[in-house]
Amino acid sequence: MFDEREKIVLLIDGANLYATSKALGFDIDYKQLLKTFQKRGYLLRAYYYTALIEDQEYSSIRPLIDWLDYNGYTVVTKPAKEFTDAAGRRKVKGNMDIELAVDAMELAPSVDHFVLFSGDGDFRKLVEALQRKGKRVTVVSTTKSQPPMIADELRRQADFYLDIQSLQNEVGRDDPDGDEA
Repeated sequence: MFDEREKIVLLIDGANLYATSKALGFDIDYKQLLKTFQKRGYLLRAYYYTALIEDQEYSSIRPLIDWLDYNGYTVVTKPAKEFTDAAGRRKVKGNMDIELAVDAMELAPSVDHFVLFSGDGDFRKLVEALQRKGKRVTVVSTTKSQPPMIADELRRQADFYLDIQSLQNEVGRDDPDGDEA
């Protein structure tokens, strides 16, 4: 699946990876995640994408974002948008798909293998475009949760599919909330 001579980039859809690991009942050890992929090839960069609610005094994701930023990750954020839906419920929207896709296409000339941490079917076209440029794409998500966290079309398009549960011993920590899926 991996060739140690390959230049690898990790593209992490933060919200999707968080939901996937929670569904499986473990947290990601991001330091170990870097080490795991540094062993598999030449890791050029690891990107972490997430939206932030700007007007909150404290955001539970802020300590993670700061830690990632100081420990080898390129963190890409944007303000989440808050709105009220037709039923009067407060909703937060913060999709980072375009940012991730644009970065991937810009990086393509200097990368051999992309590792996409997301199960979002919207990324199928991105994977296809990268493959047309001669790039290999591994998608990391899970089919072990109910419902599965990966869209079937994304899994079929990827060169390789890696179930995050198979990496749990390398990159997982027990969920401190004790939420077992």
